[in-house]
Amino acid sequence: MTQFSANLGFLWTELSLPNAIRAAHLAGFEAVECHWPYDTNPEFVNDVLHETGLRMLGLNTTRGNHLEGDNGLSALPDQKPQARAAIDQAIAYAAAVKCPKIHVMAGFASGDEAHETFIENLSYACDEAEKHDLTILIEPLNEHDAPGYFLQTTDQALKIIHEVEQSNLKLMFDCYHVQLMEGDLTQKLTRLMPHIGHIQFAGVPNRGRPDLGEVNYRHIFRHLSSLGYTAPLGAEYKVAGSTEETLGWMKTLRT
Repeated sequence: MTQFSANLGFLWTELSLPNAIRAAHLAGFEAVECHWPYDTNPEFVNDVLHETGLRMLGLNTTRGNHLEGDNGLSALPDQKPQARAAIDQAIAYAAAVKCPKIHVMAGFASGDEAHETFIENLSYACDEAEKHDLTILIEPLNEHDAPGYFLQTTDQALKIIHEVEQSNLKLMFDCYHVQLMEGDLTQKLTRLMPHIGHIQFAGVPNRGRPDLGEVNYRHIFRHLSSLGYTAPLGAEYKVAGSTEETLGWMKTLRT
């Protein structure tokens, strides 16, 4: 039976992180993940994870200065010290809450210098993460939601993974982003499975609930099961109104 992780960057955003974890538990999720938990004391997160029995699967490095349009720092040549600080922050927090995976955000950049900067920062992240038995993730974002983001396709991500040559660097495969940029989800999941560290999903093209839109997630989830993928899948979709009112998909897509 398919297991699901609630991405609390999009679900129950009106609640504090501890209360959002409680809400995810009551709704029947097997795990949680988040974007930027750094304003919440990790001891509070640990307490509620223990209380609910849920696992925290992943978190992101900070965007940087979001008010100035930052969406990650690790591919920005003029932000290397800030990028390393963001990586250190994420590793410390992940280790404190026993979260096994960190998405290192690239940011808005392009060109060879950005590529080399991203490689250098990912190598640093993997070396530091290995000390805590953590996995580093990179995620292609689609050009419609994040125009100018450095990492946009799975081919580009795979090239970077091969170049870094670290066993704890994996691909975050977000079905929503990949469908918008590339399509062919079934074949891409099959081909990329050895490199995938986490999978997320949302309805396409509007990033709403996953049982609406052009992607047949019943088929996708069955295919993942046939590939032997058993980890919880990350529900990262936009909510209009109450999160609870959007959760009917959990029953229909779970089997």
